[in-house]
Amino acid sequence: MTKNEFQEMTRHGLVFLDGAMGTNLYRMGMPHGCCTEDWALKHKEKVEKLQREYVDAGSQIIYAPTFGANRIMLQRYGLADQAIRMNRELMEISKRAAAGRALIAGDLAPTGMILKENGGDGSREKMFEAYREQALVLYEAGCDLFAAESMLAVQDAILAVEAVKSVCDAPVICTLTVRRDGSTYYGGDIFEGGPLAEKAGASAYGVNCCYGPDGLEQIIAAVSESVHIPIVAKPNAGLPHRDATGQMSYSFTPELFSQHVQKLVSAGAGIVGGCCGTTPAYIRRLREDLQDKCSGK
Repeated sequence: MTKNEFQEMTRHGLVFLDGAMGTNLYRMGMPHGCCTEDWALKHKEKVEKLQREYVDAGSQIIYAPTFGANRIMLQRYGLADQAIRMNRELMEISKRAAAGRALIAGDLAPTGMILKENGGDGSREKMFEAYREQALVLYEAGCDLFAAESMLAVQDAILAVEAVKSVCDAPVICTLTVRRDGSTYYGGDIFEGGPLAEKAGASAYGVNCCYGPDGLEQIIAAVSESVHIPIVAKPNAGLPHRDATGQMSYSFTPELFSQHVQKLVSAGAGIVGGCCGTTPAYIRRLREDLQDKCSGK
């Protein structure tokens, strides 16, 4: 997919992303503390089924399950030397699930390394090369575009966008995870990050994860005034709660989630989906409630 094709898609109405991956895998039996990507490859049929359900629910873009499949993150599990193979095989899961009915975004996410300028000991060169390696294998494996998501510092997001740009000219959806005041966790804030991401080459910009869609209206509205690219809202299903049996649930039902996301659309969001706690039911409800605004309906 070219940047022009992406712009054309977003110009004609709302674009719907998928919902959560990790929280749904936990529901399917994935233990906490393991390497999510390794578990996904050992349970391919479960991941494929989930992603197919998102497509059936109306997702026009699904994220490949490559969130933590960069070399730096995989090193924690002794799997750094498997990064290329794992990304390629994870992409194949999404291609089977999409079956040509949805676009696939190669997913780039935090490396777990904090840059030196943000108080850590990580190097920009090492992070850039990790993202570049991942972007290259995902592009060669057939992803249509990229998602640099859950970024905890503006600089990390920019490095991910620049890494993709060094490999190809595919669109990049760039989203930060922020506090309620818009600040990131390790450097910068979403407001200053928008123009920087756009200048670096991002094709869309916004927020994901965070908390619920409530309270994001002012952030979305402010960001939409600072950039000339589509705004993304992919929030959690409210706040998490663990019951007496240890099961995690989230405070927003699909109906309530949709009601608040509609407010984000009114505030300027043009690309919407869900993060932690959301399921295909949340995306289906979004599509039902916003069908008249959908691109390519």
